[in-house]
Amino acid sequence: MQRIYELMFIVRPDMTEEDQDKLIANLEGQVGTSGGTVKSVERMGKRRLAYLVRKFQDGIYVLMTLEGDGAMVKEVERRLRVTEPVIKFITVRVDEEQKRGAKIKAIRDTKVRGKGTRAQEAAAAEAAAPAAAAEPAESAAAGA
Repeated sequence: MQRIYELMFIVRPDMTEEDQDKLIANLEGQVGTSGGTVKSVERMGKRRLAYLVRKFQDGIYVLMTLEGDGAMVKEVERRLRVTEPVIKFITVRVDEEQKRGAKIKAIRDTKVRGKGTRAQEAAAAEAAAPAAAAEPAESAAAGA
């Protein structure tokens, strides 16, 4: 089953741009051979780490969006563990969160903008009230 994952990894701050390109190309190739696809690669740049990781205070962040199965993710994580310049990484499955977000958005789109459920009930009652008021007037005119 194809699932969507976000893989964020941090590489050493002294890593050159060419070495980063090689590392990303290597990971993209590994994802491809494992039967997955790389949806996007976002280089977030050099940032300060919250705490020391392998004696580094800074790191270069890279975010990859992958589509594939669990075996593909397991193999990519194995490769990241043994790659020297990678100091930290995390993989998160995001397809369930996207489904949940789409469901919430669909519910929100059906509701009246800026109003709660009580306001919707009041609006429905107001819409029904003029129609009900017009019926007795018509029947009284017909009876006269």
